[in-house]
Amino acid sequence: MALPLMPKATAVWLVENTKLTFEQIGDFCGMHPLEVQGIADGEVAVGIIGQDPISSGQLSAEDITHCENNAEMKLELSQHVQKFLTSKTKTKGGRYTPVARRQDKPDAVAWFVKFHPSIPDAQIVKLIGTTKNTINSVRNRTHWNSTNLKPKDPVLLGLCTQTRLDDAIAKFSKHPGGDTDSKLKANG
Repeated sequence: MALPLMPKATAVWLVENTKLTFEQIGDFCGMHPLEVQGIADGEVAVGIIGQDPISSGQLSAEDITHCENNAEMKLELSQHVQKFLTSKTKTKGGRYTPVARRQDKPDAVAWFVKFHPSIPDAQIVKLIGTTKNTINSVRNRTHWNSTNLKPKDPVLLGLCTQTRLDDAIAKFSKHPGGDTDSKLKANG
């Protein structure tokens, strides 16, 4: 079960503002009932300001009332807060490329431009972690180092994996309309 945001502060608020048992509060906040009793006695969490779980949408007043009336019931986080807490919070961002490898990216872009021009810029950006401006400057030969660029395989440079590269090539490569020999036999 997911714990509430700021569990000790939530426990302080629940002790001060509800008639819930120490077990109910401890179960909801992931604390031992004796620690909750210590909060009630003023020995634990001294100076922590209570966090209202109702205003933050973690609990409803009805849930608290039901649990106050029945000591056997357990508090549960609201569904949307559970989804938020259990969802993958880290989004996929840019990958870090060491300084020594950054100079290799234009060479990898030149490799894509020369050998696989049908792969879109957005896919190249995802594969090797470069920018669209770099791709355009390499393609238009306006890159500051364009005279020294040599097309190099991005896998050998360590900028992407062979499987990701193969998937991109298979997905975006231009497929001919069919077998040319069979077309010649049909026409001729």
